[in-house]
Amino acid sequence: MSVQEKVGIRKLPTGVPGLDEILGGGLPEFSFNIIAGAPGGGKTTLAHQIMFANATPERPALYFTVLGEPAIKMLRYQQQFQFFDPTKLHTSVRFINLSQVVLDHDLNAVLEEIIKEVEAASPGIVVVDSFRTVVRKAQSGASNSELQGFIQRLALQLTSWQATTFLIGEYDEDEIRDNPVFTVADGLFWLSQQVERNSIVRKLQIKKSRGQASVPGLHTFRITDSGLQTFPRTFGLTGREDKVKGHRRLSCGIPELDEMLGGGIPEGDSLLVAGSSGTGKSLLGTQFIVEGLRQGEPGIVAMFEERPEEYAQRAASFGLDLDTPQKRGKLKLLYIRPLDLSVDETVREIIDAVQEMGAKRLVIDSLAGFEMALAPGFRTDFRESLYRMIGALTRTGVTILSTVEIQEVFTGFTLSSYAISFLSDDILRLRFVSINGQLRKMMVVIKMRRSPHSIDMREFEITTEGLVIGERFTGYRGLITGVPGPWHAEPTEIQEFPDELESNP
Repeated sequence: MSVQEKVGIRKLPTGVPGLDEILGGGLPEFSFNIIAGAPGGGKTTLAHQIMFANATPERPALYFTVLGEPAIKMLRYQQQFQFFDPTKLHTSVRFINLSQVVLDHDLNAVLEEIIKEVEAASPGIVVVDSFRTVVRKAQSGASNSELQGFIQRLALQLTSWQATTFLIGEYDEDEIRDNPVFTVADGLFWLSQQVERNSIVRKLQIKKSRGQASVPGLHTFRITDSGLQTFPRTFGLTGREDKVKGHRRLSCGIPELDEMLGGGIPEGDSLLVAGSSGTGKSLLGTQFIVEGLRQGEPGIVAMFEERPEEYAQRAASFGLDLDTPQKRGKLKLLYIRPLDLSVDETVREIIDAVQEMGAKRLVIDSLAGFEMALAPGFRTDFRESLYRMIGALTRTGVTILSTVEIQEVFTGFTLSSYAISFLSDDILRLRFVSINGQLRKMMVVIKMRRSPHSIDMREFEITTEGLVIGERFTGYRGLITGVPGPWHAEPTEIQEFPDELESNP
């Protein structure tokens, strides 16, 4: 067969946000699929969501129930989801109970009943729930070869009638190797729930997909009022062209800082602002956003610690108005703090907001809060999570300012607690220094990937007008330790006092 003559496979929409991307564009039409996993994983809901998204009066969906939940009980719960369309019942969607046939007869009778209903309806979608029940009943009186023959005949019949089929079953992963149904299947959807400490995270994996490249790995999903929503682990990293970083410089709203940065933050860069608590990281982020609003650039603040109302009130204490631009749709304060958060959900929510608003500036406040909001499994791979999130966001062309809190030590000069400085284009370090009996604040630009920058260590203060940058520190050595001394003096070790004073003889 030549390239021009090869058969094309039409892809059906699943009706599940994010799942079409995971599948590589949609569900292959006329495919023979298995939806498997442990109880409570969302198998039935997934099948219903796909069924209601594709069923029409001309190509209806047949849902065969087998010794599982009665259809009336199942519909009682499924109709609570937004995807459920009661107008499709009995016309586009039909439920058929095979329980009695399975109890009273053998596999051939079950197959004949399915064939009879399919021939009469010419469906586009066929679901058998739970197919595992059919198999267990059959195994009590049929050999393995007979069971395999039944599965192959069922797959052949349904494919020849041009129906897209789903068999639902509760399986363990150990059963995949020796079960004939997994060999015949074109697609295998595996749903699971992972318990991590006190949290539960739902995962979906496409273990098998014939004829198209699906996105490998485990993908987070949630069951909400809308039904299943999946969050592809590669969301934002594929499928779109990167926006070329601009040559324009974005002002931080502080002229002296713009000067230190070589003229401002290069458009499209990711700036990491690192410092201990109280050094003004959040305030700097707020001034960055407000300056963008002043120049007509929409902005977003993604926050994991403060609530939007508190954030806006604190900004107002410095004379920065965040309420007016919110009302005008130019600013969004995005509070992201649900339990068991996944990085995939976070990326999805922020990117959707960036695209919806056409945002030019984004503040993430803070990375420490982001880590605490994650489910334990994502905290373990926090660096990977940040890599995926920053990579996806910078592809949109938005300029990012992220804050990260550092536990300050007065013997060294750390840049972050996570060894993530490689993720940022630019790094600004804020810290306290002890001088003449006062705890003063210092800032220094550590890194700028696309331009030269100032190497000065400058003092700054937090005033009612915001951050005010002063002159360069001069005449001191050891500033980066936080305990500097006069430059003309020889460096000395910090005196250590004994735990107990020696008594005089």
